Amino acid sequence: MRAAYLRTEYEAAGIVVRIGKRSAAMDALLRARRVRRAGFVTAWNPFSRRTPQGWNERMNARLREVARGRVLAEGWGSARGWREAHLLVAGNERWLACVARRFRQNAFVMVAPGQPARIVLGLAGR
Repeated sequence: MRAAYLRTEYEAAGIVVRIGKRSAAMDALLRARRVRRAGFVTAWNPFSRRTPQGWNERMNARLREVARGRVLAEGWGSARGWREAHLLVAGNERWLACVARRFRQNAFVMVAPGQPARIVLGLAGR
């Protein structure tokens, strides 16, 4: 599973982020919004099990409600023909982990100005 996350490109506001890499464009977005930390979070495909499109869209709408006032941008994660919608949400790691767990996600991607993007794994089982 970790390898799949590492192959994925995470995009929001036209900015592509990869695990282990810094993004000057993401740094600029976060600084412009005065955000210290944010995460790419989704409600699609809980426990990494493919779920119908309509269900995924309804769950992401609920995620939008939970993250109201913190959503910086909407975007996609994609790799090798797979694509999943997500939100770039302002927040610290603890809060983002709670949100990801609530939507039964195995992981989310954490970003912060001046730091490489990193994956936070092992959430759904906690």
